[in-house]
Amino acid sequence: GGGRCGGGSRVRVARGFIMVVAEEFVALASEVADAAGVEILKFWRKPELRIEDKFEAERAMASSPVTEADRAAEAAMRRLIAERYPEHGIRGEEFGESANFQAAEYQWVLDPIDGTKSFMTGKPVFGTLVALCRNGEPVLGVVDQCVLKERWIGFDGVTTLNGEPVKAASNGITQLRDALAYATTPDMFAKGEEADKFHHVKSQVKRMLYGCDCYAYALLASGHVSLVVEADLQPYDFLALVPVVRGAGASIADWDGNALTLHSTTGRVVAAATPQLFQQALGILGKKNESNSSSEKYVHTSSSLSLEQQSCRPGLRGRRPRRFRNGARLEVSN
Repeated sequence: GGGRCGGGSRVRVARGFIMVVAEEFVALASEVADAAGVEILKFWRKPELRIEDKFEAERAMASSPVTEADRAAEAAMRRLIAERYPEHGIRGEEFGESANFQAAEYQWVLDPIDGTKSFMTGKPVFGTLVALCRNGEPVLGVVDQCVLKERWIGFDGVTTLNGEPVKAASNGITQLRDALAYATTPDMFAKGEEADKFHHVKSQVKRMLYGCDCYAYALLASGHVSLVVEADLQPYDFLALVPVVRGAGASIADWDGNALTLHSTTGRVVAAATPQLFQQALGILGKKNESNSSSEKYVHTSSSLSLEQQSCRPGLRGRRPRRFRNGARLEVSN
């Protein structure tokens, strides 16, 4: 069975889920990650790397580094998208929003090097983040580690690592006391309630580790990490992670259990490999005396976009089925 579009095409269910992200968007996201990797590797472990500091007074960590690699990579990423889809909006960490970003239906959100401190000290646990949002909701995410040649792609309820499906719950951890958890740094939590809640979680888990940025979420998707708790994040830090984490069957939301979108403002993110861990973490991190039961809908959900919204594109009609790097398939018949 399938849903009919106005033009007579039919999009079918493949491997138990409906394909809603157009194939050319998935292909472009990989090209964008490739382009970033080419630029990043030019500067990898080069002692002459130029580093500057940027200052954002409102953040818990007001000062953060930026390198010439960050800027070169983002410029290459933006150029590819703008050439292919000039009507799409682009927001990046280094160069901000394109003029059409706010009004665009499709919005690319980019972080060329998430984990610049790791990059500039020669530690390969940074990542390139590519997110595609439709009307503010992340529907496609890429986490790319160009040094280790690892690429996680999440869309339509499936996440793969270099083409092989991954599952977050493969380690079977359901209790905080058994969980290996990550945060980029304890300094990312503002003093007071935010830091107190983080330290409460830290006291409950088996071990809290530091220093992986986006790579911790990718490791969670692959079943190596059970929990990630962070704060002081921007949309370019977390939007690409949402489809990757959810596609691996895991949970990701803000600390109150709300879905993460382009319009999320708290900067607080929690990801968990199993529903049990997710609920236990929310019980500590969420608002006091309020039920977090509504967060259940974010545990294993992917995009809520309608079938016809994504599939009824003239460019997709009449194409042969195509397999993506994550093993999914788009079938279109007349």
